[in-house]
Amino acid sequence: MAKAGLGSRRACEELIADGLVSVNGKTARLGDKADPRRDKIVVRGQALTPPEELQYIAIYKPRGVLSSVTSPDPRQTVRDLVDLPGHFYPVGRLDVDSEGLVLLTNDGELTNRLTHPRYGHEKEYRVLVARRPDEEQLQTWRRGVVLPDGYRTVPAEVYTGQAYGKGMWLKVILKEGRKRQIRETGAVLGLPVVKIIRVRIGSLRLGGLKPRQWRQLSPEEVRDLKEGKPPVRSPKRTAVHKKAVVAGRGGPRAGAPRTGPPRKAHPKGDSQKKEH
Repeated sequence: MAKAGLGSRRACEELIADGLVSVNGKTARLGDKADPRRDKIVVRGQALTPPEELQYIAIYKPRGVLSSVTSPDPRQTVRDLVDLPGHFYPVGRLDVDSEGLVLLTNDGELTNRLTHPRYGHEKEYRVLVARRPDEEQLQTWRRGVVLPDGYRTVPAEVYTGQAYGKGMWLKVILKEGRKRQIRETGAVLGLPVVKIIRVRIGSLRLGGLKPRQWRQLSPEEVRDLKEGKPPVRSPKRTAVHKKAVVAGRGGPRAGAPRTGPPRKAHPKGDSQKKEH
């Protein structure tokens, strides 16, 4: 079910536990086995179609675009930027005012691995704050901050970068996915956040992708994500084509960025669940 794109493994188990799945006319139970090529599997009254070919896409979500597959209003979503057929789900949501790396995939098992808290996958961000932080602010951020709703963030890695006017770029590495966590942490510390760019999810890096560009992951990148391979902290910069690269019948070449057609910008704002 997860491979068929019905959600994470945990979500599929909940469907089975709720009695919403049947195999050959009998209600399925956790632990039952079935082959979609031979057995008739029905989920919520709908026959399960054979699983799609697993695909993995890295995309640079720009500001003003929702990191979801549907929108409650005319605003664009990351799914609108990828001109490939099939069902894809975003891994690692960003709020509408943030930008950077989002992974789109129909691999439910990998989605669960990358989003479940127990795996503690890192997410790395470049964060521009309006004021230059002092050492006390940095140490407080690193230890954990109590947010307005009473939640205390887990320890984070925070490093200073290049000064920018009266502000400064920071590198922030998190192992959790609280909604608007970076912005709220900055507000609590007196460091208003001006810009957020996510540059890494686990071992997967944004690399040279530009806003609205996307590319298919290489087999090595997929393997590293599934194995939880630690990221290389100081990668060399790689060249990226500025224009869309179209390959033969197999679709875009793995590692080659693509861009969607120009679209009308939409008002800012978002209603997503997991975001920074």
